[in-house]
Amino acid sequence: MKTVLVCEAQVPFVHGGAEYHVRELVAQLRAHGHMAELVSVPFKWYPKEAILAHAAAWRLLDLSESNGRPIDVVIATKFPTYFVRHPHKVAWLIHQHRAAYELAGTIFSDFFHTESDVALRARIIALDTEMLEECRRVYANARNTAGRAARFNGVPAEALYHPPRLADRLAPGPYGDYILSVGRLESVKRVDLAIRALATIPGRLRLKVAGTGTQAHTFQALAESLGVADRVDFLGSVDDDALLALYSGALAVVFPPFDEDFGYVTLESFLSRKAVITTVDAGGPNEFVVDSVNGLSCVPEPAALGQAMATLDGDRRLAAAYGDAGYARAREITWTGVIERLVGA
Repeated sequence: MKTVLVCEAQVPFVHGGAEYHVRELVAQLRAHGHMAELVSVPFKWYPKEAILAHAAAWRLLDLSESNGRPIDVVIATKFPTYFVRHPHKVAWLIHQHRAAYELAGTIFSDFFHTESDVALRARIIALDTEMLEECRRVYANARNTAGRAARFNGVPAEALYHPPRLADRLAPGPYGDYILSVGRLESVKRVDLAIRALATIPGRLRLKVAGTGTQAHTFQALAESLGVADRVDFLGSVDDDALLALYSGALAVVFPPFDEDFGYVTLESFLSRKAVITTVDAGGPNEFVVDSVNGLSCVPEPAALGQAMATLDGDRRLAAAYGDAGYARAREITWTGVIERLVGA
């Protein structure tokens, strides 16, 4: 048995994949016989000039012991938790501050090609490199995340996949009359692309959107403007039982984020035996989705996603076959190997 601290940068009132990730990690560490606690520090990414202060707050923390008891291992997750000081620090990267990395200069980032932004971005990347090189081992939650660390920081990282939080409760059900979208309603998740796709296919097929975020009103207005508001259900935040039922009754799941690191949605869909419709530039989902085997991976255009939706709607046996293939892939991923690697490092 080891004493382990899991580090979390928590944005108050935001509860998404990263937040579920660290809490499930703590639960699994305990289930595997270790003493584990979660260490959370609030994080705010704006104004940009304050980001380094949040990183410094983690650097001031010395988690080598607690109440006179040595801490064997500290597991850092997303930026800037890996700035923490500990002689046996392991990083399991959920993601870095992506706005300062590959998203810089795009519509998904507030970093632009100004002198101040370029200098801040360079400083963040340099500090990330230094802090990650302190770690005994660096893992990532997906190949996409590992690739970013190698490309920008020169730090090798090994992809270490884990099951989604609801893995043991997800179950198949009938192939209903709706496509399901799950996740935060933010620009980078591209729920608008799914709405535009639905508008290209007339008929009874619906889109159910589970999640909240800053772009909720924007996406609702888009559905109105495209004339599909009566076919798009914005469900807001849903509890676990409702989410399980939504997965179970969906025809398929649409998940077209831009360059996602991992995304629980893919594995949750597969464990519900549902095909996933994604895009070729979605990043992490394509580490699991094999086009025309367990889902469909399209160019990021409404017509292409709409055609994918129509294909599965017109052939329910094909949708079921894709779902079965996805289930076979997702059930291979377990927590035991993850815990052994993280704690053993």
